[in-house]
Amino acid sequence: MSLLSEFMQKEQQLKQLQAEMERLQNDERLKAELEFKSKLESLMREFNKSSADVINLLEPQGGKSASTKAPASSGGGRRKRKLKIYKNPKTGEVVETRGGNQKTLKAWKDEHGADTVEGWLVRVES
Repeated sequence: MSLLSEFMQKEQQLKQLQAEMERLQNDERLKAELEFKSKLESLMREFNKSSADVINLLEPQGGKSASTKAPASSGGGRRKRKLKIYKNPKTGEVVETRGGNQKTLKAWKDEHGADTVEGWLVRVES
C-alpha cells in the first residue's frame, strides 16, 4: 500500500470517527450516563470512597455471586456471545453477528481486510 493511499484511508477513518463522536455527543443516553458518572464521582469524593468501596458495598462478594449464577441459569452451557454490529460505510449495509462465521462479514473481510472491517464495528451488545 502506498503512503498516499494509507494517508487517504486514515483520513477517511478519521472522518468516520469524528462523525461517530458527534453522533455520540448528541445522544441523550450518553448525556444521562455522563451526568450520572459525574454525580457519582462527586458523591464518592464527598464521602471519601473509592470505586472498589462502592462495589463492595453494593455486592459484598466482589462480583463472584453474579458470575457463579450466570452459568447455572443457562443450564451449564457456554455463555452467550456478544452481539457485534458492523456497518459497511461504502454500502450502508449492516451485519449483526454473534460469531465470526457470518457469510457477509467473511466476504467483507476477504475483500477489504480484517483490520478494516473491524474498524466498521458500530457497537457491541451483551
